[in-house]
Amino acid sequence: MQGDVVSVERVIAAPAHRIFELLADAAKHALIDGSGTVQQVVGDGDSKLRLGSTFGMAMKAGVPYRMQSTVVEFEPDRRIAWQTRVSGPVGRVVGGRIWRYVLEPIGDDRTRVIESWDLSNDKQRMVLRLGPLPEKTRSNMAATLERIAELVEIDG
Repeated sequence: MQGDVVSVERVIAAPAHRIFELLADAAKHALIDGSGTVQQVVGDGDSKLRLGSTFGMAMKAGVPYRMQSTVVEFEPDRRIAWQTRVSGPVGRVVGGRIWRYVLEPIGDDRTRVIESWDLSNDKQRMVLRLGPLPEKTRSNMAATLERIAELVEIDG
């Protein structure tokens, strides 16, 4: 783990705009999640994300729970990030990690995708950095990039 951030990257055979369209649709996050914890978007809001959007997710890691996320970075076809917190009163003391995707076009039809798990604003960052969680998260993010590739690759 580099400081408070774990990152993985992959070159995907698809243009950046196609990948960004998938990432910027909260309703598609369960399709791309490599951890298997994201179940579905919840709430009545628009699933098309933009800077400042908030969206809820039904999650399951052994037991069901809900997360509330706010889009904190948004540059069309280049960068999107959301900060997550546990829904309800517990969210005041649990959460704050940022999930970030940076897209770097390589020509017209390939994109380097960098996914990051940023704990720098997470209330539990010191605990989360311990043990196997950073490496498990790295593995899950690699699986997420694999799923994204399967959904968007031109030749895939």
